Amino acid sequence: MSGKLQSTGALTTTGRREDPRTFMFRLTVIASLGGLLFGFDTGVIAGALVYLQEDFQLSAVTEGLVVTSLLFPGATAGALLGGPIADRVGRKKSLVMAGVIFVISTAVCALAPSVVILVAGRIALGYAVGVASVVVPLYLAEMAPASQRGRIVTVNQLMLVIGLFLAFVINAVLANLISDHTVWRYMLGVAVVPAVGLLVGMLTLPDTPRWYASKQMWADARRTLQRAHLADRVEEEYQQIAGIVEADHIKGRVPVLATLRNSPWMKRLIVIGIILAIAQQTTGINVVMYYAPTVLESSGLTRSASLLASVTVGIAMIVFTVVGMWILGLMGRRRMMLLGFGGVAASHLGLLVTYLMPDSTIRSYMILAFMLLVTAFMVTFLGTTGFLVLSELFPLPIRGFAMGASLGGLWVANSLISFLFPILAEQFGSVAVFSGFLVLNVLAALFAFRYIPETKGRTLEELEVELHDRFTGAVAGRP
Repeated sequence: MSGKLQSTGALTTTGRREDPRTFMFRLTVIASLGGLLFGFDTGVIAGALVYLQEDFQLSAVTEGLVVTSLLFPGATAGALLGGPIADRVGRKKSLVMAGVIFVISTAVCALAPSVVILVAGRIALGYAVGVASVVVPLYLAEMAPASQRGRIVTVNQLMLVIGLFLAFVINAVLANLISDHTVWRYMLGVAVVPAVGLLVGMLTLPDTPRWYASKQMWADARRTLQRAHLADRVEEEYQQIAGIVEADHIKGRVPVLATLRNSPWMKRLIVIGIILAIAQQTTGINVVMYYAPTVLESSGLTRSASLLASVTVGIAMIVFTVVGMWILGLMGRRRMMLLGFGGVAASHLGLLVTYLMPDSTIRSYMILAFMLLVTAFMVTFLGTTGFLVLSELFPLPIRGFAMGASLGGLWVANSLISFLFPILAEQFGSVAVFSGFLVLNVLAALFAFRYIPETKGRTLEELEVELHDRFTGAVAGRP
């Protein structure tokens, strides 16, 4: 099983050995199309919503339903089921299936003749988004060498914000090119292009060495490591994977729930993961993504100015993600989270103070400025670390299940906040809403300080051993 390697790479169809760095670049771009679709499909509704209100005469409740149908039950179900399915059939097949659903549901949404059909299409689309949100970072984390894992996994976050940016840009361009209120159909339909790219691209890629090993497919595990890693690191990582998987294999195949019953430390990690995922949503980034044009238009800007301002938010997200990827190489994940939650809390304080000011153009642009600050701290410090830490946190026997549970919590929180925001803002005012975000982010900072471990610079197998020792002691020491 673990004999010496006989080769240092993998043959391509031309007979040449593909450089591992070229292979990982190609793999990262293809898999991260799932992240781009995640960003585009969640962000495109912000501009389309303005026209959907005219086309379908949406109330505050139906407006919230159109937005959140993608999130709940769609993305929530995709996240909860996507992890266990990825454990069973593989990370690759899960993303191929998600690609098929992306293509079909995008067409349904773009051609929807009624709100009912649109909501049904967005539920299916949301399922694919939920699967991608779980499986893409999982796939990238399990494929990447330890020294590059942070940078490679956060490419998914970069593609996510590029997807958001493209949604904002395409919305603004189409709104200026097409005067008809049915322009929203074109806005939603554009996503079919990257959906086809994800589907076709994933068919050319292997599954991860960790998944192959978990299924005792040792030759495939070794072959994939050879393709993805430089030769001097392959054998060491292969032995680490083999050691962990063989130890689990000796114990026998145990269902995930039974594993959790027998391992309280793993349950503790899942609770930490769920709370961390929920905290990503209580930053209020949902409001920026989904309701920025509506919020800015209601604050005094024209519709076209509001859509163009959303493009500014999209550009900021890309810039801040690149900055965050750079900082990630200099700073630990835990410290970045503390800075992120603290900065988001301060930005919400600025927003609620601004909302107390009298109406004016200056006030509108101050609201935009504080939205950009929320975006800056969220994307730079939390966006780059959130999915990354979740992909690193869990041991192999429960990794898919735990990612699904955590991202399920994320999508439930996302759904509730996105659905309730227009209702609560109308009922209680924006000051009360942003005060709530302020309090939640202070609590999130305290939680991160107390419970989030540092995961930087270790292989997934080394982390599993370290977290077992840390949290087994914590569980055993509880009264």
